[in-house]
Parts: sequence; C-alpha cells; structure tokens
Amino acid sequence: MIKNIIFDIGNVLSDFCWQDFLKDKGFDEAMIERIGRASVYDEDWYEFDKGRLKDEEVIDLFIENDPQIADDLHRAFDNVEGMVRLKAETFDWLNSLKAKGFKLYYLSNFSYKAETQCPKSLSFMPFMDGGILSYKVKLTKPDPEIYELLLSMYSLKPHECVFIDDTPKNVDAAINLGIKGIVYKNHEQAAADLDKIVVEK
Repeated sequence: MIKNIIFDIGNVLSDFCWQDFLKDKGFDEAMIERIGRASVYDEDWYEFDKGRLKDEEVIDLFIENDPQIADDLHRAFDNVEGMVRLKAETFDWLNSLKAKGFKLYYLSNFSYKAETQCPKSLSFMPFMDGGILSYKVKLTKPDPEIYELLLSMYSLKPHECVFIDDTPKNVDAAINLGIKGIVYKNHEQAAADLDKIVVEK
C-alpha cells in the first residue's frame, strides 16, 4: 500500500527554465548554447547542488570550461532569480494528494543559490511533510546514500513509497532500493501513472 509520495523539484514541481532565464537576460541563442555547454550541460553544474564549494568557486569552474566568456558566465549566474519557477499545477496536485491522506516529501538536487534567489519556486513547501535539498547534506541523486538518508530521517518503508523524477537514472536508483518509480515527462502523464500505482494491490 502506497503511503508516501516523494517528489523531485526541478521540472516536476517547478520548472528549471535556464534557457528562458538566460534569454530574459538578453543572451542570444548561440550564447545561451555556449553558456550551457560551459555550465548546465557539464558535470560541474552538480557542484552547485552538492554545496561543497562557494558559489563563486563553482562559477570559476564554468569559466575554466570556456575562459573567453567569463564575463557572460558571471552575468548569467551571479544572480539566478527566475531560473526556477513554480509550475502552475503544483498547488492543486499536492493539495489533492494531501486530501487523500498521502504523506508528501521532496528529494531534489537543489542549490543554496536557487533556494535563496528563487524562493517562489519552493512556495509549495507548506504542503510537504519533509524532504532533502541536496546542498544541505552534500549528496546528490542518484547516489543511493541520499535516498537512504531520506528513508531513515522519516522512518519510511521503501515499498510504501513512490518517487517521481524527470531523470531516468534518478528513478532507477530509487527502484533499486525498493521504491516504486515514475519518470516525469509531463504533469498529465505523471499524475496518471501515479493513480495507477496507488490503486495497485
């Protein structure tokens, strides 16, 4: 019986809309792609979410990837307000699940910078019964340790949980621990898949 639903945040409850965010800052498509290659597409991006380096140290890593656009990278990421934005359907979805008696948790690769500069993207937090933002524990998905930590913190049994994430390898890591998993593609699909799992006996 499913009692607990665990959500990723970026691209599930909120949109990680970094390309629109950079467009709003005045970058053209070619520069957005170049900035992406030096940052979001690179493994160094996870350093924001791991919380082990200062923000300026992470941006320095991006600059090492493409020194010629150092000023652009600073302009892009010194302030990330608007990079993560709450999805329109989030409140109604969480409210309906709470009304059905489910406990709701979050497990997200999320940086201090995003939490403090995009607070509206986390305005659903009053609905949640707990969770983990990666930077606070210096771990990121799909490391099994971060899933095990969430289960331990809230005394959750894996077979009573469903995990929803837009990244397949993160869902696979949850499934390997006995948690049911849903790969989020869009809200309608994820909500329908969740309904199917919940009614399974």
